[in-house]
Amino acid sequence: MSKLILSLDGGGIRGAASIQFLCNVEAQLQQNHQVSIRDCVDLYAGTSTGAIIALALATTELTVDQINTLYNAKNAREIFTENRGLFEFDGINAPKYEASGKTALLKRHFGTATLANAVKNNCHALAVTFGVEYHRPLIFKTTKPEHHDVLSYLIADASSAAPTYFPSVEVTDPEQDVSRWLVDGGVVANNPTMCAIAESRRLWPDTAFENVRVVSIGTGKRTRKVNGPDTTGWGALQWMRQGHIIDVLSDEQLVAYQALTILPTGRYIRVNAQMKQQPGLPFPPDDAMDDISEANINKLKALGDMWFAQYGQAVVAMLLNAYDGPSLDAIDPGTGTPLARPEPGP
Repeated sequence: MSKLILSLDGGGIRGAASIQFLCNVEAQLQQNHQVSIRDCVDLYAGTSTGAIIALALATTELTVDQINTLYNAKNAREIFTENRGLFEFDGINAPKYEASGKTALLKRHFGTATLANAVKNNCHALAVTFGVEYHRPLIFKTTKPEHHDVLSYLIADASSAAPTYFPSVEVTDPEQDVSRWLVDGGVVANNPTMCAIAESRRLWPDTAFENVRVVSIGTGKRTRKVNGPDTTGWGALQWMRQGHIIDVLSDEQLVAYQALTILPTGRYIRVNAQMKQQPGLPFPPDDAMDDISEANINKLKALGDMWFAQYGQAVVAMLLNAYDGPSLDAIDPGTGTPLARPEPGP
């Protein structure tokens, strides 16, 4: 039996584009096929803002439209509450933002949902975090029964605790019953697609690889140029402030290449685009993960709409196990259309 993976990248407020795209997909599925995204997906995977969306879909009763509505300017201001500590230079010797707003908003909307809810909903989920004490990932997933009672909001909070932006989050490791201090999984797997593919081999060992389908949704590719020669003299401060080291560490393109290479042709769709002016996107959004202005959020929503115009029919067909085209990669900014990959390519 064919299985469908939905993978969602990290990217802060840029997740507004991802969920806008999914909202359009959901509307077409319901209108034309009388099914929901939730009827089609077998495994949700997410990192950071992608973990918030993935866990909301897998473990809560929030509709896709309600999840989309979470990405608004009012909520964003609550999440990105600037750190006002005395003698603290935000993002340098203290996190740029406080933790309380993000934690409170997630707890309010996720309630008491746990990973066990995904199992009850006949699906699986995983979310990527990173343990700072022992320098290794901690992936919360439904395939580990000991993870089932962990609260979804707490996993989402940890997975989205981007270093320099938010404080680390304390979560009890249910396997060893000890506290772990966790940060954004984007430092190791901002695009969790390969984690999900690996997990699919554990979940469905008897399912042929050609029967595994993947829809992987990005949050836009950063396009800001860094002056190469300047970096030869950079230290930690310059890499953090000018080089956006978190974005360097969390680049998603290598994982997209790996997935295109190992998955059979026509079993993979990568929804993403450069955040620059191109056909269908006359006013691109800012590529910062924390530009929470209402104008920029609207531009991110427009990016999600542009993605639907280009990928929508293919993704709907993939969800319904009726897609017969090539694998699709990110949009070519010259043509404004997705790159078809009958053969793997970088």
